Amino acid sequence: MHFTEFLDLIGFSRQQIKHREELISTLGGFLGIFAIFMTSQWLLDPEISVMIVPSMGASAVLLFAAPHVPFSQPWNLIGGHAISAVIGVACWQWIPNYSVAASASVGLAIGAMYFARCIHPPGGATALAAVIGSEKLHHLGYTYEYAPILLNTITIFLVAIAFNAFFKWRRYPAHLHLKQTAPKPQAKGYEPINHEDFVYALSHIDTFVDITEEDLLKIYKLATRRHVETGIQSSGEG
Repeated sequence: MHFTEFLDLIGFSRQQIKHREELISTLGGFLGIFAIFMTSQWLLDPEISVMIVPSMGASAVLLFAAPHVPFSQPWNLIGGHAISAVIGVACWQWIPNYSVAASASVGLAIGAMYFARCIHPPGGATALAAVIGSEKLHHLGYTYEYAPILLNTITIFLVAIAFNAFFKWRRYPAHLHLKQTAPKPQAKGYEPINHEDFVYALSHIDTFVDITEEDLLKIYKLATRRHVETGIQSSGEG
């Protein structure tokens, strides 16, 4: 097995990210969590604010390192944390077995986020924290939903909007930039694209892309096959 094949096997990304982008993501993560700490310590009990930092830290990775991916978008961020918080509290209150309650909180949160189309991986930590947190956190009951969860979520969301707006190549929320960057329709058919073309394209994207080259090739083949099949059917009908 060649070394490059081993890297592919373990999922090691070979996408080249500029050092500028790495530094921007680092600074964004710092500012997002710092804002949460300041807001939480100002409005909430400091002990409670510290307990919720793990899930917000995971959200910071998405919002500032990969702001354009689906998991980072506003509905995923806010809906994912809000739904998971309610489920976590419900599991703590209604499931007497501690291990089962903790496990169910994460499993049910995943299912609910799927159903609501707002999958946000850090939501699992938000649900789990409601079960394994301190007694002071448990005493919050369903107020855990909006203080500290929604308070912290809205805080980091506003920081992400303001911070990413300083850099025109960053897309957050992604929909704001789709119309600006949408390609014009081509009159002719698609040109063939190979693996090297995707590697070249990925090397010219400043932000992290949460998809493999193989998946991109598969999506391209499916998309072009649809147009070919549609063209054949249209010709046959004529």
